[in-house]
Amino acid sequence: MLEYASYYVAVVVQLLTAYGFYLGGDWVFMGIASFPVFAVVDAVLPNDMAARKMNSHFWANVPVWICTLLAPALYLAAAWRVGQGTLDGLQIAGSIFSLAWLSVVPLVPSAHELYHQRGVLQRFVGRYAQVCYLDCTREIAHVIGHHIDVATGKDSDTARRGVSLYAFTLPAVIESSLAAWKVESDALEKRGKGRWSIGHRLYKAILAQVIFQTVVYLIGGIDAVLVALAAMMIARCWAECFNYFQHYGLVRVEGAPIAKRHVWNHMGWLTRRMGWEITNHADHHLDSYLPYYKLTPDMTAIRMPNVFICFLAALIPPVWTGMIVKPALKRWDLEFATAEERKLARAQNLAVGWPDWFDDATVAAGQAQPA
Repeated sequence: MLEYASYYVAVVVQLLTAYGFYLGGDWVFMGIASFPVFAVVDAVLPNDMAARKMNSHFWANVPVWICTLLAPALYLAAAWRVGQGTLDGLQIAGSIFSLAWLSVVPLVPSAHELYHQRGVLQRFVGRYAQVCYLDCTREIAHVIGHHIDVATGKDSDTARRGVSLYAFTLPAVIESSLAAWKVESDALEKRGKGRWSIGHRLYKAILAQVIFQTVVYLIGGIDAVLVALAAMMIARCWAECFNYFQHYGLVRVEGAPIAKRHVWNHMGWLTRRMGWEITNHADHHLDSYLPYYKLTPDMTAIRMPNVFICFLAALIPPVWTGMIVKPALKRWDLEFATAEERKLARAQNLAVGWPDWFDDATVAAGQAQPA
């Protein structure tokens, strides 16, 4: 039961944040304050490399549902507080960042967990809970794009070597959105409908946003709507930042099989629980229907720092590349990549002015480790 209970950490944070909005004043910083606390705690705790021993899908799924449903509820709690007119400018900013942070963690991974399930209701809720970060069409590009094109040049979620977090984020937002809408238009066209006919998922996403913002307005007025939209836009960018750390610099030949080596894993104790194992996702790319508690840690993989540390390091690009990802990629290139992948990796390294840690014999003789 302790394993099941440990996944309620995110629920507790959401409830405390809601209580902070109820109290008002500086308590509205409760949500964003959890970020530095978790960054320190997860850095101090040892990596968690254990497989989960959870057999009840129902009980394992309960906190996933709670977190997904509490995310939009936090916006309504914040709308009520803003509508009371008691917050100063700094506290308004605190409310925005608290909402934005909790719209990314735990919502992005909890919604991801639901829309990867087979049930219609699970997928519906996972899809439209993403209203909290302006992306109710996200899973289209994720499932049909990212899961097929991961670690190739076609995947907007895979950052190329030498690209900073700042240069990656906005293009990733735009490219993933356009890709999702194109896939949806292609699907409609194949069914004999117009590419932008009334059934397009983009229209449904817009309708969901209009309905949600109407509720926010009725609770807290126009100021609450502005707070919600600001938080959502920040959260949308932060969600793409999260992708930056998952596959940065990894390469794969288009059409080649996807293997465990094509992901980075972050195995911090809190990282795994706050993220519903989304950072322990090597198996997820081999079978996207596997629930989070059945994802087995890859004991042979290169171990990356927890995702909090990676995010903070990436804010200073030389720290991220020099101290974290460049050493990891050098080892990946020399120990895990195939011969074809080494050629791609070498080309990227040279293009961005990184050291050439290959020799021609190494490139020609590359052997991938077992997936």
